[in-house]
Amino acid sequence: MENIIRFTTSDLAQITNYRCGEVKFGEQIQVIPPQHDVVSFLQNSEAPFVLVGIPEDIGVRANFGRRGAHTAWETALQSIANIQHNRFCKGYSLVILGKVDVEKQMQAMENLDFKSTEDRVIMSALVSEIDKEVVHVISTIISTGKTPIIIGGGHNNAYGNIKGTALAKGKPINAINFDAHSDFRILEGRHSGNGFSYAFEEGFLQRYFIFGLHESYTSKSVLKQLNKLQERVLYNTYDEIKIREEKTFVNQMETAFQFVSKSTFGLEIDLDSIPFIPTSAMTPSGFSIEELRRFVYFFGKSENVAYLHICEGAPSLDHETNKHLTGKLIGYLVTDFIKAKLNSE
Repeated sequence: MENIIRFTTSDLAQITNYRCGEVKFGEQIQVIPPQHDVVSFLQNSEAPFVLVGIPEDIGVRANFGRRGAHTAWETALQSIANIQHNRFCKGYSLVILGKVDVEKQMQAMENLDFKSTEDRVIMSALVSEIDKEVVHVISTIISTGKTPIIIGGGHNNAYGNIKGTALAKGKPINAINFDAHSDFRILEGRHSGNGFSYAFEEGFLQRYFIFGLHESYTSKSVLKQLNKLQERVLYNTYDEIKIREEKTFVNQMETAFQFVSKSTFGLEIDLDSIPFIPTSAMTPSGFSIEELRRFVYFFGKSENVAYLHICEGAPSLDHETNKHLTGKLIGYLVTDFIKAKLNSE
């Protein structure tokens, strides 16, 4: 798998804080030795989950968002490596594969300006290049029988996750997206705002549920499009659940579950749905971290959930003393997902 920069034993040792009398995830997590073939190693490994990073923010910047999503991978790894390995969650359940190699695209992005129409065309082409790499990596992991946990990058990478899973499964899949935005915008060239609409248009996404759409930040044209596709695309809004209290959080999880879970589905989490988490589109209003954790655990219990994707976190946008908190939040979500999957078996 040439398009992956593998994570090594040395990398893991450097970020694990060893302490007498404790066992950390970093002491139990598996990495793939350089002399081993990735596919054969995963096929023979008993660990059910594979951690992979996408350290880019090109799709975000092509969508007029703030940069920084490329930093979530490294920050999350430091937190995950120092989670306690105990009876509640085992570090050896996880293989760290490494990160998708996007260095060439990130370098090409440096001198581009999102205000320039010509430059945005180039940005979209760079996102499409990354799409191909993500599709290959996710398809390969799922073909080995493992469950990918994908961290970092913009929500443009939902397209690669969905297409890669669909190709591995040989059929279109469903998706549930915990997000303040639909990311179902027009097909104007690839960016973080249209990963799901491209996957839908190309036949890789069968059913799509958007959980917690913010009414004030969804355009009339997107709402019109979503309402035209009600047999295959459903949504609820944050406002009707938490502000007007017309629906309940638990009831809506059940509704969404019934809509997507009868077939293979992807679990997509956009951190811009949580207040004051540093992201490309940070919000002061949204669901709580506890509600998000309950959501991940609830959907993680399904036998048909194919992957978890946590995106848009941008710890580099936070104060220096708080950067680790985004990584710690991602660590909670990763272990919630692992616990849900293993406890349901």
